[in-house]
Amino acid sequence: MPSSLWSYVTPGIPDDLFERLPGIPMSPREVRLLILSSLRLKADSILWDIGAGTGTISVEAGLLCPQGRITAIERDEDVANLIRRNCDRFGVSNVEVIEGIAPECLTSLPQSPHRVCIEGGRSIKAILAEVWQHLQPQGRIVATAATLEGLYQVSESFAELQARNIEVVQSAVNRLEKRGMNQTFAAIDPIFVLSGEKLD
Repeated sequence: MPSSLWSYVTPGIPDDLFERLPGIPMSPREVRLLILSSLRLKADSILWDIGAGTGTISVEAGLLCPQGRITAIERDEDVANLIRRNCDRFGVSNVEVIEGIAPECLTSLPQSPHRVCIEGGRSIKAILAEVWQHLQPQGRIVATAATLEGLYQVSESFAELQARNIEVVQSAVNRLEKRGMNQTFAAIDPIFVLSGEKLD
C-alpha cells in the first residue's frame, strides 16, 4: 500500500492493512492505542521496541515521531524482514530493525532511549533491568503482559527498579463480527499494559 493512501496521522491503523506471517502475534489496534498512549511519545523520541513482532508499534511510532528514531528488536530473521516490509508499506524510514536477542543485544545499541516498549521476551526481568541502565532520565517504559505471571514479574521489576508514576491498565475490548446471517460481539484477548518512569 503506497504511503499516500495513509495520509492521516491518527494512531490505530486497521489490523488488516499490515502484512502478517502465520503464528506471529500482532497487537490488535485497540491494544496498540493503549500502548501508544502510555508511551507518551514526542516528535523526536528515541524508542526501543523490544519483541517488535509484526512491527505495528514501530510503524505507528515512526509515523507519530517524524524527527525520532525507532529501533525494532526481533530475534527471528523472517520476522525482522516482515517488520522491514511493513515499514516500507507505510513509507516509514526512521525505523531500524535489529536482529538480536534481548537483553544481550541491548548493550550495543548506539542511542539511549527516551521510551521503551516491551511486548515480548522470555527473560522479562533481565530485559527490564538492562533497559533501565540505558533509559534516559524522565524516560518511560511500557510493557505488556498476557498472563498473571507476566504481570507479577513486570510489577516486581518496577518495584525493584524504583520506577515512578506506575500505571496498570487491563484491556477489555469486544469487536462486532458477522457470523453467518447474524452479528455478534467477539472478545479480544485481554492484556495488561504497565508503564513506569525513570525520574533521574
